[in-house]
Amino acid sequence: MHPYAQLLDIAERSRRNASALPQQVEAVSYWRGVGFMLAGQTFAADMIDVAEILQPPRLTKVPGVRSWVLGVANVRGRMVPVMDLAGLLGLPSKANWRSRRVLVVEQDDHLTGLLVDAVLGMQQFAVDRRVDVFELDPAFRKFVEHGFERDGREWPVFQLRELIRAPEFLQIAV
Repeated sequence: MHPYAQLLDIAERSRRNASALPQQVEAVSYWRGVGFMLAGQTFAADMIDVAEILQPPRLTKVPGVRSWVLGVANVRGRMVPVMDLAGLLGLPSKANWRSRRVLVVEQDDHLTGLLVDAVLGMQQFAVDRRVDVFELDPAFRKFVEHGFERDGREWPVFQLRELIRAPEFLQIAV
């Protein structure tokens, strides 16, 4: 067989035995956040808003402040005020001290620690699963605009930066 004919034969067999090209699959965009529990309710907070997650640190009490201001902590040489998020919202905590964690939020070079009942790790939601949240305790409504649905469960998104800017959060003196 002539070399050119052999090449044509190889090309033809290659086409017959070739696998199909992979199907075009639409890429799914995801929103990522930190899951946490507060007063018996599950939430997610934007990953961008949470600088760090800590076990409750040793606190120094501050006189003349509201009861939900737990004190200040030294976190790697930085002064961090720690607030009880459930207490701020007027809700009872439903967790023991061992499971509680502090979400550290950094805004404009200032750190604030928010004590929550538990942290549920990083959560990822398809952006097309965004939902409006209607059935929520009124204490949370000011800081929750939407949520995500996954596996038949709704995860409201708690806007931590909105909380830190809220007048009731900034008024800590008694």
